[in-house]
Amino acid sequence: MAVNKPAGLLVHGTRNVKHGTSRGEARRFQVSGFRFHNKQESTLVDWLLVNRPEVKTIGDDPTTRPGIVHRLDRETSGVMIIPKTQAMFDRLKALFVGRDVRKTYLAVVRGTVRSERGVIERPIGIVSGSVRRSIHSTKMAKEAVTEYKVLRRVRLSDGSEGTVLRVSPKTGRTHQIRVHLASLGHPVLGDRLYDKRSRGDTSLARMFLHAEKIAFYPEPGKQLVIEAPVPAEFAPYLST
Repeated sequence: MAVNKPAGLLVHGTRNVKHGTSRGEARRFQVSGFRFHNKQESTLVDWLLVNRPEVKTIGDDPTTRPGIVHRLDRETSGVMIIPKTQAMFDRLKALFVGRDVRKTYLAVVRGTVRSERGVIERPIGIVSGSVRRSIHSTKMAKEAVTEYKVLRRVRLSDGSEGTVLRVSPKTGRTHQIRVHLASLGHPVLGDRLYDKRSRGDTSLARMFLHAEKIAFYPEPGKQLVIEAPVPAEFAPYLST
């Protein structure tokens, strides 16, 4: 199955975030017709367990992340695929490991990106004592490759220059697109972790990164391409 994950929704619980919901999350899901009934923060897994309970035994860690074969950052919206059988989970996991899943994202970044196309090939490591990642950190650093293409150059809501990019990560590192674009001096608009200017800007309701398309072969010779509609918040930067 495929889902269009909203920005602000965690995919699955962590050591510090258990399944459930906060009041803010509850209000969000009440609007969409879904309700949680406890007081922790809600996750996509919570929704799956209620609406698609067949996934509860699927995966390599179904206790924590049933049905989850890949993930998006909390702040990122867009398409995710959810296997409904263990056989499909294993197939998809092999495709992700073999880099046979093609993903494309839409991003609005700060500043004018001069090159029409580019490839960022910089390993990404963990910043000690932080959730941040960096191309300058060697701690658990792993190869990371990201391609990008300029779609258009725009004016941001504060009057400064910005650029709309289509981005294709060739590897799947945590925060990869965000870290790589920030390393160019063009952080994703609204990214309060890697863009200092966004941290104090209360007018930004979200981070402007959206997983718009995913393509793969669920079986040999049969390609499946799934697209998620572009969120309305991107409209001011895409209109002519």
